[in-house]
Amino acid sequence: MADAAALSEDVKHAPRVLLLADHGTAGASRAQALALSQATPGETTVVHLYVVPDFWAGMQGDDWLNNAWTRDAFAEHVEQQLDDEARQHLAAVAQACRARGLDCASLVRFGDPTRCLIEVAAAQGAELVVIGPPRPKGMAGYRSRIELDKLVRGLRAPLLIASGK
Repeated sequence: MADAAALSEDVKHAPRVLLLADHGTAGASRAQALALSQATPGETTVVHLYVVPDFWAGMQGDDWLNNAWTRDAFAEHVEQQLDDEARQHLAAVAQACRARGLDCASLVRFGDPTRCLIEVAAAQGAELVVIGPPRPKGMAGYRSRIELDKLVRGLRAPLLIASGK
């Protein structure tokens, strides 16, 4: 993977569509900073993708969820909480883009992070995809992982991974 300086030398124009994938972790903040450094006002639209991993769908709660109505109500509650959290984060990133004069489109997807990234990159015509580094063990956040090999093979755009330091 290229670092930001090497990418800037190799690419003669700013990406028209830059896909920033994150989910609110510290590593994702580094990805956001890197993505914004690669974007040019008036030329780049930042497509900010917030993926809520699909592992939550299998949550059943404790044994107090003993009937279908209660289980479904709990699932709706969890989904709404996750969606609210995502929307708050998306609004903050959109504000950071606007402050830099960048266009920003925000998307929330529920599902497998790798598959969502590949699908959204293709659908949006991303010319550059930026993600954060793998989260160290013990750090707060969703316990999902991007399948890097599958992502690299599935993308039709360069992938830039923010430094873990």
